[in-house]
Amino acid sequence: MARIFEGGKLVIASHNLGKVREIKELLKPFDVNVVSAGDLGLPEPIEDGLTFVANAKIKAHSATLGSGLPALADDSGLSVHSLNNEPGIYSARWAGPDKDFSLAMKKIHKKLKKFDDKSAHFTCALALCWPDGHVESFEGKVYGHMVWPPKGDKGFGYDPVFIVNGMNIRFAEMQPNAKHNISHRAKAFKKLVKACFEPIK
Repeated sequence: MARIFEGGKLVIASHNLGKVREIKELLKPFDVNVVSAGDLGLPEPIEDGLTFVANAKIKAHSATLGSGLPALADDSGLSVHSLNNEPGIYSARWAGPDKDFSLAMKKIHKKLKKFDDKSAHFTCALALCWPDGHVESFEGKVYGHMVWPPKGDKGFGYDPVFIVNGMNIRFAEMQPNAKHNISHRAKAFKKLVKACFEPIK
């Protein structure tokens, strides 16, 4: 039986403004006072886990220790099938220290030119950690393919070059509510919410 989050303040263990914005939107139906790790001036921990779940737990534990509050961390990334699932857990690192995802997208485009298979998937792992060290984790995936040139300004990261299977527009061209219905983050959130959150009555 998963532990229920009983309301109050929750730290989003991220300095990524786009990610924090999406998570805040997804938590709106619940009794949560959201604050980000960036707002609290918490440092970004070294993410040396070998899986998305491991890195999400590292970030959640770090934010909980730094704040004394429950913390929710997201670790997500893009896996391109022809590139042996790269960049995977290194998706943010491919964007460099300045988090320039246009460079990361160009890198993928260059590597993919010699492959016919442009299929890929996004993974999101969520870890919810309490100050006593208890943690719950959940994972969601969405499958699609890579397309160029980049289009759209509504997403972040690799959203301008990814189309979900069955769709005809990129993640970055979708309205936020539409993306929240089908994304890897939304799928992980559905599992998290079902296990750990109760709607406001």
